[in-house]
This record gives sequence, C-alpha cells and structure tokens, in this order.
Amino acid sequence: MTSVTFINNPVTLVGKEVKPGDKAPNFIVLSNDLKEVSLADTAGKVRIFSVVPSIDTGVCDAQTRRFNEEAAKLSNVEVLTISADLPFAQKRWCAASGLENVKTLSDHRDFSFAKSYGVGMKENRLLARSVFVVDSNDTVTYTEYVSEGTNHPNYDSALQAAKEAN
Repeated sequence: MTSVTFINNPVTLVGKEVKPGDKAPNFIVLSNDLKEVSLADTAGKVRIFSVVPSIDTGVCDAQTRRFNEEAAKLSNVEVLTISADLPFAQKRWCAASGLENVKTLSDHRDFSFAKSYGVGMKENRLLARSVFVVDSNDTVTYTEYVSEGTNHPNYDSALQAAKEAN
C-alpha cells in the first residue's frame, strides 16, 4: 500500500490501492444537489478523478482550478473533483469560484470512493490527495497518490494520461 503523509504526519489509508490496468472500482458519492453519483453515471468519456482533502484549502483550490482550466481544452474528458466536504460546502465553493468545467462530488456520507480507491485517511476522515484517470471503458490508465497531502499532484502527467486515454 502507498505511504502518504498529511502535514508531514504519516496517515493510514483505508481501502484498496488502485493501479493502472485495473478495472475502475465502483463508488457512490453525492452531487451538490444530494443526488447519488456512481461510476456508471460518469461513463462514456475519459474521466480525471481529482481527489482533494478539502476544497476550502489553498492547494485543493489551486488543484481544482488548474484542472478546470485544462479541462476546457480537452474534448471528451470530464474532471470530477472528489472530497469528503459536505455537498453544501462544495456548492458554496463552486458558486463563489465561477468554475464551469469541473464537477465537485462529496464522499462524506459513505466514504465509498475512499474505500474503493484506497484514499481514505483514517486519522482525520479526509481523502488523500490523488489523481486517477479512467478511460471510456472504465479502465484505470493513470494513478498518483501524492506522497505529502499538502503538495500538488503532477498535473502534466495526469493531463497527458487523459489525452492518451481519449
């Protein structure tokens, strides 16, 4: 299993680590209007799952904005930002930010995405910063578990993987 730290403290990740070549695990998260969203609901395109500890923090905000900017340049690619924030907080953030190319989804209720993708931080019930690219056939083509939760992911590698999966 991948080792990560959060604010330089080791954390225990719950769930199964996902690797390129794996079939993308199913999950159930909540949209900003409290509707359930599963892997099947996102089918038909390449997906970038941009996973952040909390949308209300600087690095998470910057990560979401960067993928939003890049998503506007990609065809048939959808960016989904997933955190354990409440859907209400995500909705407020989206309204204030004015971003149009990223959907925010909440894993607060069941921690389903966290368990399915091995990103749940047991000690603080947040999601570990990570990025997954899933092709239109639901195969994982790229994974990055960021080793320190306050660091940025490798945007260029994730975006290149999304272009190649298209």
